Amino acid sequence: MFWVIRKITGDNTLNRHRRTLFIILSAQYLIVYFHRVSPAVIAQDLVSSFHISATVLGVLASAYFYPYAAMQVPVGILSDSWGPKKTIVLFSLVAALGAVAFGLAPNFGFAVAARALVGMGLAAVFVSSMRIFSLWFHGAQLARVAGALMAVGGIGWFSATTPLAVLSGAVGWRMAIVLVGCASIVVIFFIAIFVEDTPEQKGLPPLVEDGEAVFSGKRDIAGDVKIVLRNKYFWSIAVWFIMRGGALFGFFGLWAGPYLKDVYGVSKGTAGGILSMIAVAMIFVSPIIGHLSDRTLKSRKKILVWSSLLNVLCFGCAVYFFDRLGVASLYVLFFLMGITVSSVGTVAIVTAKELFPGEIAGTSMGMINLFPFIGAIIFQPLMGFILDRAGTVGGAYPLSAYRSMLWVYFITSIFAFLSILKCKETFRG
Repeated sequence: MFWVIRKITGDNTLNRHRRTLFIILSAQYLIVYFHRVSPAVIAQDLVSSFHISATVLGVLASAYFYPYAAMQVPVGILSDSWGPKKTIVLFSLVAALGAVAFGLAPNFGFAVAARALVGMGLAAVFVSSMRIFSLWFHGAQLARVAGALMAVGGIGWFSATTPLAVLSGAVGWRMAIVLVGCASIVVIFFIAIFVEDTPEQKGLPPLVEDGEAVFSGKRDIAGDVKIVLRNKYFWSIAVWFIMRGGALFGFFGLWAGPYLKDVYGVSKGTAGGILSMIAVAMIFVSPIIGHLSDRTLKSRKKILVWSSLLNVLCFGCAVYFFDRLGVASLYVLFFLMGITVSSVGTVAIVTAKELFPGEIAGTSMGMINLFPFIGAIIFQPLMGFILDRAGTVGGAYPLSAYRSMLWVYFITSIFAFLSILKCKETFRG
């Protein structure tokens, strides 16, 4: 992913600053993805530590997403008015303290509150980072930069699989989470010292149109929100994101591990390897998708439509060949699903930004970034309810419960495809 930034930039003062801020902000985004999906690997540890059921585990995992979703619009507004750097530093500090508290949680209620703090704090990272990137990179470069950022998120996802399993095995899940919280504090220090909102603040010429980089705090917030909500194309992306978030966080981020072990009888290590394909897709395919959108196809909509159709086919395959896929096929299927539920997400974010004037870029990105997490909030506990309703047989959930789960995701993938068909092309070159 860093070669993408290197290729976009040259070796003058401006481009050195660009690379520095990308590396630092992407390090914090890696931590965002780590916290999003870490419960999938330490799920059994959490159940044992807090004596909870599958449904309650879903509630604990989704405690991250409620405040994360709720804060998307406020952090977007703050990025436009107060400034993205201040927003990301303040909120990230809250998240780091929340992570430490989660690792030290003495009981379930404390753990839920701590994980909620993590979600609230990390809510500012993506939107604020994208707001900064929109001021440091030309518009035609933004999808590639966003794709590179998503690739780093993939590394964060991967770090929450096998590496987290190894680390938690060595020092315990609690200390593992505490160490990540401490690492985040170090990254926040670098953001505060080395990152600036605009090139002008580094004594460099501006790269954006007048008005886009003004953080005066004097914005018509209600008017900005109305502009976004009244755009019908915004809602086609929003519905698409709800379905994508439901699959990414409700299935791959929590229940895919138990599904692989109960339906296919694979070991914990094999399940972790298959799940890591989501991260592999994010790491290696996200920059390619950004390049396709910016340079080859010169289109946002084509990427979103064709990836959505592929997602329908993937879930259709999982339903049709239920419990009959080999391990190699599962690796391929999860890799393709990783492309269709995660790698394309930044193209949708860029599309939402390009629907509106640059001066409300943070607000529009914050508002659209709310919807994947609405999907997470809905689908994580919903899938837990489906499993608990079926009950356990010999300590495992019955195959019928997992089949019902896959049917839900197949149907929602169709809704996502139909919704994104209604979106318009926003690429302007």
